[in-house]
Amino acid sequence: MKVDYHLHLEEGPYSFRWMDRTNQALNYFLPLDEMPHTQGWLEKSMERLAKRMEKGAYDASWIDLYLIEAKRKGLSEVGIVDHLYRFKETRAYFEKNLDLSDSEIGTKQRIWLNQVMTESMGDFVRAISKAKKRWADEGITLRLGIEADYFPGSEEELKDLLGNYEWDYIIGSIHYIYGWGFDNPDTQEEFNKYPLIDLYKDFFSVVERAIRSRIFQFVAHLDNLKVFNYRPDEVLLLPHYERIAKALIETDTATEINAGLYYRYPVKEMCPSPAFLNVLVNAGVSFTTSSDSHFPDDIGVFIDQNTQTLLEKGIKEIATFKERRREMKAIGLMKEN
Repeated sequence: MKVDYHLHLEEGPYSFRWMDRTNQALNYFLPLDEMPHTQGWLEKSMERLAKRMEKGAYDASWIDLYLIEAKRKGLSEVGIVDHLYRFKETRAYFEKNLDLSDSEIGTKQRIWLNQVMTESMGDFVRAISKAKKRWADEGITLRLGIEADYFPGSEEELKDLLGNYEWDYIIGSIHYIYGWGFDNPDTQEEFNKYPLIDLYKDFFSVVERAIRSRIFQFVAHLDNLKVFNYRPDEVLLLPHYERIAKALIETDTATEINAGLYYRYPVKEMCPSPAFLNVLVNAGVSFTTSSDSHFPDDIGVFIDQNTQTLLEKGIKEIATFKERRREMKAIGLMKEN
C-alpha cells in the first residue's frame, strides 16, 4: 500500500508564473507538436490555457490528470484537499485571524487573500465526490479532505465552517503566527523581527493546541516554520519535538511525512526533519505520506523515498482515512492488486 494523502488542485495567485507552471503540467500529459518557444507553440499554449481557465479549478478533466499520474506512480489511495483560504465562505474566519491592516505586511496579506479566495467549498466537495467513482473504476481509492488553518481561540468557528460536509479527513495546519503568513516569500523579512528560539516556542505551542483541539485526523508539516531556513540549533528544539509527539499520542492524532518543502522551498528538507521524525517514530506516532503537490504532474513525488524511510524505521502500517476515521493498512512500495 502506497498513498498520497495531501495534494491540492489549482490555486492562485493567478500570475504569469502560475500560467507557465500550469502549461508545464498540461504539456507533461498532452505534449504539443509545435517546437517550444515558437509562435505556433505559444499560440497553442495560450489556447490550451484559456480552456483550462474557462473550465475552472474543479473541472473533471483537470482532476483526472491527477488520476493518470497516480496510476503511473503506483498509488493505491489518494486524498485531494484544498486550502481553507480558497473558499469565499471562510472570509470572516481569515479576516478575524490574519493581519490585514494598512501596514506593509497587512496590505500584502490582504492583496494575497483576495487573489486566492476565489472558490466555493460546495463546488469543491461535489467535484471530488463525483470523481470518486471514476477513480475507483481505475483501481484507485480517492478520498475527500480539506486542509484547515488552525487559529487558537477560533475552534468553534472552524468546526462550524467544516460541519456542513462529509469529509473523509480534515488536515490541521499552521501557516500563520501573530497573524503573519510565514511561508509567503513576500513576507519572509518578518523572521528578522523575532528571536528565533522564541518564535519556534510560540509556533510549537500553536501546533500543540491544534493537535489537542481534536478537530483534525492528522496535523500536517509539523515543522514548516523552517521554510526559508530561519531556524535555531535543532538541539534546542528537541524538547518541543517531544511535547508534540506526546500530544499526538495522547489525542490519537496522526501526522505525515510531507515532501513539499523538500522540492518547492529553500530549506529543501522533508517535514518533519530527520531528528524530529526519530522522536515521533520512537513515541509510536502514526504516519501517512504526502507529496503536497499543487499540480498534477507532482502527485506522488518522493512518496517512494518517504515510504522507504518509514519501512527502514520499522513502520509496518500507513494511515489512511475514511469518514473521519483512521484506517491503518500495510505499508509497501508495490501497489497491491
